[in-house]
Amino acid sequence: MAIVSSGSRAAGRGESRPEPRAAPRLVDPAPIPADRDASEDPLAADGAESPGPREDSLRPRRLADYIGQSELKQVLGIAVEATRARQEALDHVLLYGPPGLGKTTMALVLAEELGVRCRITSAPALERPRDIVGLLVNLQPHELLFIDEIHRLNRVAEEILYPAMEDFRLDLTVGKGTTARTRSLPVAPFTLVGATTRAGSLSSPLRDRFGLIQRLEFYGLEDLQAIVLRAAGLLQIDLEQEAALEVARRCRGTPRIANRLLRRVRDVAAVRGHGRVSAVLVQEALRLHRVDGRGLDASDRRLLELLQEGYGGGPVGLDTLAAGLGEDPATLEAVVEPFLLQQGLLQRTPRGRVITPAGIAHLRDQQAA
Repeated sequence: MAIVSSGSRAAGRGESRPEPRAAPRLVDPAPIPADRDASEDPLAADGAESPGPREDSLRPRRLADYIGQSELKQVLGIAVEATRARQEALDHVLLYGPPGLGKTTMALVLAEELGVRCRITSAPALERPRDIVGLLVNLQPHELLFIDEIHRLNRVAEEILYPAMEDFRLDLTVGKGTTARTRSLPVAPFTLVGATTRAGSLSSPLRDRFGLIQRLEFYGLEDLQAIVLRAAGLLQIDLEQEAALEVARRCRGTPRIANRLLRRVRDVAAVRGHGRVSAVLVQEALRLHRVDGRGLDASDRRLLELLQEGYGGGPVGLDTLAAGLGEDPATLEAVVEPFLLQQGLLQRTPRGRVITPAGIAHLRDQQAA
């Protein structure tokens, strides 16, 4: 007897079940020591472990500890307070925005504020109907289910989620052929927190079922400096204020990158025997990693240099640029170009990419340095 979604027969055709495969990863928030400092950086960086505190210890645990995103915190804080007063499950939340800004962290913060567990998975892990069904039926009342990259959910998983999100039930088809019948299975009231970098890729029926839809914005320099100082304290780095500002200037408005750069500075300071990290040491350390004063790395500058020196500033087509750089066009468009466009160093025109006067001036400054 097979279980498939009533909304799509394509997910399974009643065959006998193969051996069950590994369930999607479930992660509960790690316990936080009582003596932990309250102000934490809103995103742990790479998953690598390093000496000292675990990287996930850089994540905040409460809304009050979360640096930046003031409007988002205000909206979610009101929703959490109202939900606790009514003793209900929080309405479903969709968080979208560029990577590295703290969407996963915000889900864990919400769970901590509500005093419930947060189960974490990603859309690519939910390939078969039983994956999403198994998650939903095991949820306890008011728990959070966090799905990363939710825009990559397949159609079957979406159809299973629709009644679960709206009416807290699963509509399943049991059996096949003339013996097939539909059954409704209740699930505990829960909160789905979805995260995506491509909100426009979500289907309208799924997007409309979220009660709270919020965008995370890039962080300002002051917030980033506070984030770097906070992370430095947790990682036991003696960091000057100006040094923290230097890291903040180079992290592209993203806490995840700030944490990564800070760890590279820590490496240089440890190897060279510097007890206190100054702004000069930060500049020297990040120069080794080819990160300049505006946060551009070698790939960014290679694109600008090719435009300016190879094609007279443009316009140049994306495929031509990708061939000249030895990069995949999709990678160039999704990874390299966005920050250059945001900084006003590059323009997209109907005829192709063009370097701006600001981009030319930046290359000139780098050559002079």
